[in-house]
Amino acid sequence: MTEFRFETARLILRDWRDDDWPVFWQATNTAAVMRWLGGVADDATRAAAQARLESYRADYGHTFWVVERKDDGALLGFCGLKRSNQAGGPQGMMEAGWRLREDAWGQGYAREAAAASLTLAFERFGADEVIALTVQGNTGSWGLMLRLGMARREDLDFDSPDFDPENPRIIAYAIARSVWLPAA
Repeated sequence: MTEFRFETARLILRDWRDDDWPVFWQATNTAAVMRWLGGVADDATRAAAQARLESYRADYGHTFWVVERKDDGALLGFCGLKRSNQAGGPQGMMEAGWRLREDAWGQGYAREAAAASLTLAFERFGADEVIALTVQGNTGSWGLMLRLGMARREDLDFDSPDFDPENPRIIAYAIARSVWLPAA
């Protein structure tokens, strides 16, 4: 399989390399970043997440890719696409997701990477609709979904205690190809 690489104005979305994983976990496995993702991950949870991300790439040709800043080559986190597979949730739908280290927040990197991922979903991977999922309390994440033009899809909401046990409702947003690529 050809190595994936996609560039935006400030970022590179690319396949994972073995030496990315320790850097990624050091930068993103923090209380602040993992607040809405079930908390800081232990060794087994990190290994399982890595295996899932690698399997998405092998099975579908896309995954949550490394987000690298062009200016200095810094690994900022991940962003990309997978097939929704959360227990109780919508199965098999194209899902966009992101996770950036805390010092990269508020600079437009997540929006830039997510917009590139949506374009790739529709233009390269043939999606008709893309969803994004988060917990109600994660205002930064669903705020980005709104800024991307995604619309609330309450019919796809579900409960999962994996991310925020105090409020287990997972909320869904979606955008259709015809909205993202209106001229297509």
